Amino acid sequence: MQKESLLKVKVIPNGPIAIEGKVEIMLPDGNTVEKEKPFLCRCGASNKKPYCDGTHVKIGFKG
Repeated sequence: MQKESLLKVKVIPNGPIAIEGKVEIMLPDGNTVEKEKPFLCRCGASNKKPYCDGTHVKIGFKG
């Protein structure tokens, strides 16, 4: 019997959400993309949404 893999999601203090594993992301335009270990923006200021581009450091995001 094959064990089901568990998706891991980590909220990085004052930073993005790190997802460990392969995920399918639906973009605002309805298209989907598959990503392995994406970092998702949590501060709302990334220029590459939904992905983190490090802007949280520049703006002093706390969360």
